[in-house]
Amino acid sequence: MFILTAMCSARRTALERGDLRDALALGAAITVVGMSFGALAAAAGVPPVLTVAMSVLVFAGGSQFLAVAVVAAGGAPIAAVAAGLLLNLRHLPFGLAIGDLAGRTLPARLLGAHILIDENVAFARARGSGPRARAAYRTCGALLFLGWNAGTVVGLLAGSAVPDPASFGVDAAFPAALLALLLPSLRAPDARRVGLGAAVVALAATPFLPPGLPVLVALLALVLAGRTEVER
Repeated sequence: MFILTAMCSARRTALERGDLRDALALGAAITVVGMSFGALAAAAGVPPVLTVAMSVLVFAGGSQFLAVAVVAAGGAPIAAVAAGLLLNLRHLPFGLAIGDLAGRTLPARLLGAHILIDENVAFARARGSGPRARAAYRTCGALLFLGWNAGTVVGLLAGSAVPDPASFGVDAAFPAALLALLLPSLRAPDARRVGLGAAVVALAATPFLPPGLPVLVALLALVLAGRTEVER
């Protein structure tokens, strides 16, 4: 119902053929990432129902990877939830950026908020504003949602078929997946400072804190953000 609503809404506006092609390509890429999440969640022993529920209700790749990684490391569920929520705080300014694209009615805005992820915001805003941007946001969001959840199920089925996930180095797969999600944002100097500082803080705190908490303590590195601009 969600996908049909978004697609029908977009069809009533002018969606360019090139935009649809790009959205389909992006949806295919996010499907592959969803497969990796499903496989890693299965290998970590997360119940399939919970994994699927996370993809449907949370629909935020970075926070889902982080939450599962914390649980897989032995961290408390509350620490996993807190880490995911903190990572998703970036969606607050994103919401302001796409407020005119989500829709005017409450149901439309709720749907628009649910498909608000980094890729969709960038995809729509690259097309300016107005009918084209609104159609791009809804269509791309619907395709990303569908691809992510389909990929999660496929990954779950594949991951559950592995007899001994530990033999494949699953413990290293979580950090690798999170690093892959982080790399594109490290182009900015202040992002690199924060990332390096957070890594140092987390590594220093790991021997002394339970799993999951070093990630939260690493937020102290945020004080390094924007330091260059202040000195100027």
